[in-house]
Amino acid sequence: MDIKYNLKPASERRTEPFEPQGDVGFGKLRTDHMFMMDYKDGQWQNARILPYGPFEMMPGAMALHYGQSIFEGAKAFMHDDGEIYTFRLDKNAQRLNRSADIVCIPNIPEDVQLEAINALIDVDRLWFPRQEGACLYIRPFVFATEDRLSVSPANQYTFCVVLSPSGAYYGKNLNAIRLLITTQFHRAVSGGTGASKAAGNYAASLRAGKAAAAHGAAQVLYLDSTNQYIEEVGAMNHFHIRKDGTLIIPEFTDTILRSITSESILALGKELGCEVRQETVKLSDFIADIEAGDIVEAGGFGTAAVVSPVGSYIFEDGRIVTVGDGKVGERISHIYKVYTEMQKGLRPAPEGWVRKVERRG
Repeated sequence: MDIKYNLKPASERRTEPFEPQGDVGFGKLRTDHMFMMDYKDGQWQNARILPYGPFEMMPGAMALHYGQSIFEGAKAFMHDDGEIYTFRLDKNAQRLNRSADIVCIPNIPEDVQLEAINALIDVDRLWFPRQEGACLYIRPFVFATEDRLSVSPANQYTFCVVLSPSGAYYGKNLNAIRLLITTQFHRAVSGGTGASKAAGNYAASLRAGKAAAAHGAAQVLYLDSTNQYIEEVGAMNHFHIRKDGTLIIPEFTDTILRSITSESILALGKELGCEVRQETVKLSDFIADIEAGDIVEAGGFGTAAVVSPVGSYIFEDGRIVTVGDGKVGERISHIYKVYTEMQKGLRPAPEGWVRKVERRG
């Protein structure tokens, strides 16, 4: 792929490594540049890296009216050799195309996505925050730009990648959260867009998030449309750990987004020192097993937090069910440690999971 470089003048961009004095937060900052590429006349074209800044887009752009917009979220880490490495970025490229299929957006070849992201990271590598637990959060996204007011797939799109220098999601320690078990709100139904990272899915989740906050919970535990089976935790995949150490993730369906973290945990299995499997999880059985002490830990898997431990669940009638002692369990702490050490290059990862961002001169 031929990428055009239209960079900021040297005097206007970062020239020294980013060494923040305080917490940089998660997802708040941006680097100097962004990658863009356009789809028109049936092909992706005009790949370029340019200064981060506003888009020029027509008011009739179809993404604004009909929600044809998808995104991804990945991370890159600096290892002890001072080089930057991406983690399972190929899985994000594959998932972007699965999302694209669901909302009728043209696929972007995986190698093109990977080259775009690596080229951008190389240009802005000095923006990597030099502090414990930090990463470069990678946000690729695609949206319809055709200026047309009719409900049908657009003929023009923009693919963009931005980078966010981010600190540790949890600071120094994992924290247990509370989830609202809701029968009022549903994330997705079969045959819809639940298996995609479509922007509209996240807009639809905001109302449920407000309801969770009103109950003193951090997020919601979504059930299927019959309110019988467990599906997702907010924007994460749910999981629980039984007394015998078995880790269970709900079966993936067309109403659940496949978390790359979940897929990685399933692949690691023995490396984590436990059996990992998927099952259809009935809510009534899940609650009964918590109360009987057969389920001792629970949480969510996702890119931003990696693992979010759940200490308790609250129902809409105010009833609270506590998992174990309500604190972060040893098995979750171990999973988090193993996984993040692989990301940081402190522990060997399976072949191909960690890839160096090459310097291009």
